[in-house]
Amino acid sequence: MKSILVTGGAGFLGSHLCERLLNEGNEVICLDNYFTGQKSNVVHLMDHPYFELVRHDVTTPFFVEVDEIYNLACPASPVHYQYNPIKTVKTSVMGAINMLGLAKRIKAKVLQASTSEVYGDPEQHPQKETYWGHVNPIGPRACYDEGKRCAETLFVNYHQQNNVRIKIVRIFNTYGPRMHPHDGRVVSNFIVQALQGKDITIYGNGMQTRSFQYVDDLVEGMIRLMATPDDFTGPVNIGNPGEFTMLELAQLIIQKTNSKSKIVHFPLPADDPMQRRPDISLAKKVLDWEPKVPLNEGLDKTIAFFKTIVK
Repeated sequence: MKSILVTGGAGFLGSHLCERLLNEGNEVICLDNYFTGQKSNVVHLMDHPYFELVRHDVTTPFFVEVDEIYNLACPASPVHYQYNPIKTVKTSVMGAINMLGLAKRIKAKVLQASTSEVYGDPEQHPQKETYWGHVNPIGPRACYDEGKRCAETLFVNYHQQNNVRIKIVRIFNTYGPRMHPHDGRVVSNFIVQALQGKDITIYGNGMQTRSFQYVDDLVEGMIRLMATPDDFTGPVNIGNPGEFTMLELAQLIIQKTNSKSKIVHFPLPADDPMQRRPDISLAKKVLDWEPKVPLNEGLDKTIAFFKTIVK
């Protein structure tokens, strides 16, 4: 049994990770300040004898004895990270400093949940880990993009200067049950609008593409990365290379929900990437990982979840 700290553990991704780690026989401390995470995401774990829920903000130090740390704490959807951009930067940067400081003191291994947003609006397609990105440092998405880029820098520096054992995962668009219904992400937006029979809003002409991975595939990738030898730090892209236009996704969700929703078009937001698709050759080679859940199957599970919460 390992003792594992998951920051942002009551969030969409964190709650699935906590559940999986408990199922594998570990002790899990779930840390969350409930800015975007919800207690309802982990309430089913509360009676587990090896699960502990702590309300805490990663921008202030936290002291605990654990073997591993998964640093997931940070609002990850544009609606939430743009609501308080200064807080978003502080969460990424101060959160990284505090978790790296903790890992250094207690000699724990620490994984940083980074993002495909570090590539910005990419000029390379698909994106390899060696690509440095194309990011506007003063745009509306910069609080998240640059916060995560700075966190990666801190992780690498702590590893080089203090021998902290680090792992960096770059997460591409992920969806699944427990997504927040109002987080502004495309999958949750489309499903909620379709279930309520409202117009489905597409920004731009709908030809921009994204790759969607089901949450279970991501959790598997993170756990495999954490288990790699100490000399492998990443970063590693974890995402589904299957690419879909926004129009295709909207039409598929309308079909699956038997919705009468119409598709309407709005202007494209500033700095919104036109295409995003991971090159996962490194994950295949080093982690023996590739996504297993096709979009059709994952959407069915996600829609079933949203039917229980959308009125």
